[in-house]
Amino acid sequence: MNMTTSPMQYLDKAMNTLHELGLVPTDDGGQEAPIIVLLNLISDLDEARVAAIARTLDKASLFNDVVREQVQAMEVGERYEEITDAFNSIRDDAKKMVEQIEDGRLDTFERVSNVWMKVTRGDIASRFDKIKDVYLDVTDSTNDQIQRENRILEAYQDFRGAMKESEVLALEILKKAEANLAAAKAALAEAMQTVEAYDGENAAERARLEMARDEKVRALQNEDKRYQIAKDLSDNLTVSYNTSEVVMARLLQTTTAKERVYAQAVTFFGTNEVVLTALSASFTGMFGLHEGTQTIEAMKAGVSKSLEDLADIGGKVQDAAIRAGYGPTIRAESVKKLVDSVVTWQERSHEIIAEMRQLATRNAEEIREAVENGKRQLARLAEEGKGLSLELKA
Repeated sequence: MNMTTSPMQYLDKAMNTLHELGLVPTDDGGQEAPIIVLLNLISDLDEARVAAIARTLDKASLFNDVVREQVQAMEVGERYEEITDAFNSIRDDAKKMVEQIEDGRLDTFERVSNVWMKVTRGDIASRFDKIKDVYLDVTDSTNDQIQRENRILEAYQDFRGAMKESEVLALEILKKAEANLAAAKAALAEAMQTVEAYDGENAAERARLEMARDEKVRALQNEDKRYQIAKDLSDNLTVSYNTSEVVMARLLQTTTAKERVYAQAVTFFGTNEVVLTALSASFTGMFGLHEGTQTIEAMKAGVSKSLEDLADIGGKVQDAAIRAGYGPTIRAESVKKLVDSVVTWQERSHEIIAEMRQLATRNAEEIREAVENGKRQLARLAEEGKGLSLELKA
């Protein structure tokens, strides 16, 4: 039993490692690996050895799937682009800043562009902080991957040990299958010789011998089938183990390279973080200098323009003030216009008075004549007896 406990120890150690990582699903679907059905056909050759091989191979698909998924589930080739983009944006914005101050002024488009830059990309210090954060995230992920890969590779080595021991067991089973096959061949040869050597006249006896021969043929066929299964098993275990050596070498190369990259990254950042900080301070200071330069230029331009406007506007205001302070108060033409209006009215008033007097006299005369005519007509009517009796007084 020592031979059967060894592969179990390797397999148990490998599976325990996967359990510790939480990589073994709690429900495997209850499906049995197809190889198990095949192994049942040769279990009577050596039940203990076949059981050990069956348990190892039953976990092979699960274990290999877990290993492949974990090794391949690495974030590669994406986050470094964020660092590249951040550095590019810092340099590009610095170049734009220089271009903006070449003409000595900021137009509306340039001002809007600067505001949009801060809104969309953030200031220089925040972009350097983002570079640092992305770097730390990547190195943390890399370290986590290295730790997991080392544990998986260690478990994989244990599983390969179980596979190698299964190969040894398969070769031992094959030896038994060979012996059984040789025995079956010998038994068949003996049965055939017996049939051929029989020269009796008893047909029943001959039929019995032929039936025994046929049973030996069937037994040989079964042994040959089991032998082929045992041979396929041992051959493929040998191929699998030796092929996995190459795959293991590649995995070890990948992990070793990743450990080297991680060590270089940690060393680089640990020794050059001050450079990153200095770059952040320098670029931020440069943008601050740009703002200060533009501020003093704006002040100078504003004061100069204000002085020019003061010269233009102040002269006009002062001219008006002198004219108001030393010039005439009431204009002569205004007084003359008033005098002319008074004289003209006085002259016109006499004309109007004379005219109105004549009009009043003429109006009174017309009234008198109208009344007199009325009286005469009434008197004539009364004389004719057609009017009212009126006492008219002159």
